[in-house]
Amino acid sequence: MTCKRIIIRPEAESDIEDAYQWYEEQRKGLGENFLLCIEEALARVSRNPQIYSAIYKDVRRILIHRFPFGVFFIESEDFISVLAVLHARRAPKKWKSRT
Repeated sequence: MTCKRIIIRPEAESDIEDAYQWYEEQRKGLGENFLLCIEEALARVSRNPQIYSAIYKDVRRILIHRFPFGVFFIESEDFISVLAVLHARRAPKKWKSRT
């Protein structure tokens, strides 16, 4: 099985950094746990992106284990582009503007 390359857009990098900082402020090491869960989710997406339902046009989402976040991504022929990493309660307009 081949894994697709993951490209994280700058906006999604910023989402991850903001969440990391917030979790680290809550409890030292919690931000690191968040990053590990993000990495695990991205590895799963890389191996089999088609198993995640399209939630808007070509945008798919994987929910993060242990944290109330979703990773929003688009699969192309050669790679996967991560659009956003957002808290599950945020308004969808935030990631829709990135498509």
